[in-house]
Amino acid sequence: MSDSTYPRQFLPADFTASSFEAIEKIYKGLLERDLSTKDLLEQWCRDWSEVDSVIAEESSRRYVKNTCFTEDPDVKARFMEWLKDIAPGLKKISFDMDRKFIDSPALSELDTAEFGMWIQSVRNSVELFREENIPLQTEEKELDAKYDEVIGAMTVEFDGETRTLPYMGRILEETDRDRREQAFRAVNDRILQDQDQIQTIFDRQLDLRQQMAVNCGLDNYRSLRFRQLERFDYGPEECLQFHESIEKVVMPLIKDRLERRREQMGLEKLRPWDTAVDPMGRSPLRPLEKGTPLIDGCRQIFGKVHPDLEDMFNILIDGDLLDLDSRKGKAPGGYQATYHEIRKPFIFMNAAGKQGDVETLLHEGGHAFHSIEARDHTLIANRHAPIEYCEVASMAMELLGAPHLDVFYGEGEEVTRARIDHLEGIISLFPWVAMIDSFQHWLYTNPGHSRDERRQTWLGIMDRFGTGQMDWTGIEEIRAHRWMRQSHLFGVPFYYVEYAIAQLGALQVWRNHRNDPDEAIRLYRNGLSKGNTVTLPQLYKETGTRFDFSYDNLSELIEMVREEIETLESAIV
Repeated sequence: MSDSTYPRQFLPADFTASSFEAIEKIYKGLLERDLSTKDLLEQWCRDWSEVDSVIAEESSRRYVKNTCFTEDPDVKARFMEWLKDIAPGLKKISFDMDRKFIDSPALSELDTAEFGMWIQSVRNSVELFREENIPLQTEEKELDAKYDEVIGAMTVEFDGETRTLPYMGRILEETDRDRREQAFRAVNDRILQDQDQIQTIFDRQLDLRQQMAVNCGLDNYRSLRFRQLERFDYGPEECLQFHESIEKVVMPLIKDRLERRREQMGLEKLRPWDTAVDPMGRSPLRPLEKGTPLIDGCRQIFGKVHPDLEDMFNILIDGDLLDLDSRKGKAPGGYQATYHEIRKPFIFMNAAGKQGDVETLLHEGGHAFHSIEARDHTLIANRHAPIEYCEVASMAMELLGAPHLDVFYGEGEEVTRARIDHLEGIISLFPWVAMIDSFQHWLYTNPGHSRDERRQTWLGIMDRFGTGQMDWTGIEEIRAHRWMRQSHLFGVPFYYVEYAIAQLGALQVWRNHRNDPDEAIRLYRNGLSKGNTVTLPQLYKETGTRFDFSYDNLSELIEMVREEIETLESAIV
């Protein structure tokens, strides 16, 4: 599916990654080549990158289809064919390619600026590769697809209609407290119906991951996963310290905000279905009800931030690279994927007409812009970046786009309300990230634990980052199983603390923008364009920010958010 902008230079135009045999033949040819000189090695790397781009796009397209249509048997069959028949063989070939690259006598002659970060990554991959882990990784991915299928099939009957779980989030924003409770219970009771099946999936994934670590000569999966995620600039201890900082810095502010909410609502105790509704009893924010469609409205917002961003978003619109609406049989969540041969992004989400949908599309749009800004790097390895930086791209776009929400709401207090809600969401993100991350640290350093031990640990974490204002009486089972809705635990283990780290980067971009908008956007785009050619701290520096999740930096930025919320509130009280 070659794009005229990036035509194939090595592969035949009619080549398709339709079978393992066809793919293997191409790689075998590469593995037989002479890499004794710098010129030969460089050309080999560019040919290898082109092949990898074609393979990656085929993999992405099958994954995307499977998440869009989890109940389509033909789509599922093609995805499972990739997982079972193609991906396992690719892992072995990838290792052979990595080893050939590292063993080249010309390796040290390569330009460090283009190849340096990639060489570090390949060396790490070679050290971690174990052929016996390939079938374990395949089963792990199959189980993740099963989780998506289980969650995607969930619906509830409400108001005489069959509703998806994302849609039910709308009801939690309504002013009728009884309806909110009914919606909350309906959704969570539905999840509890399948909790044993979900636990069984997770139990098996935990066993598989521990065995992978043992196969690599490591005590636990945390040690393996930190290496796999190439967390070269921080480790488990820094994460645990970050949890403590969040507990000390953010939790007092959240308790204050919840107490204010409780008083505004005139309640003795807040219940979990009281946190998404407007505390002043105003109607829910419904950005699409004034006539501006989600896609067109976000396109306008991007244009107001910078005209080039609107042009980039038009690439997705014109290329039919958006699947946004919630529907039955669609996997949960949202993501941006990249089709690496045509070098274009795709956005998936579950919109249900809420303000959060706008924030999600702005967020995924930031990822898409990152993909586009970095796409001219020849090497596929240089077209992405560490997750701790990727999320800066997306979260910063939420903050930069927020002042322009009038494209949906017009003039009035709704824009201000939406901005306050968004900033409160940023505050509440930190403890939830700390909860999920600390849960994972325990999960993977306590292999062989029982479901009851897991339950008690989760409840202890919820107590640590909970507040006295929230009353869970009578719904203790729901509280004990809230972690099950976090799909990252199933599909991308340990990928979660990055959101909080990157939020600090995004807040710094926002601070820069408030001081000098043009320079902030220039630096933001400069950082995105670097891809994976510099270190993580350097990426932050290139963006005009610091890679710093210390207590002091967290305190300073959270105080900025608190002050902004108070300023916005004073404008509408």
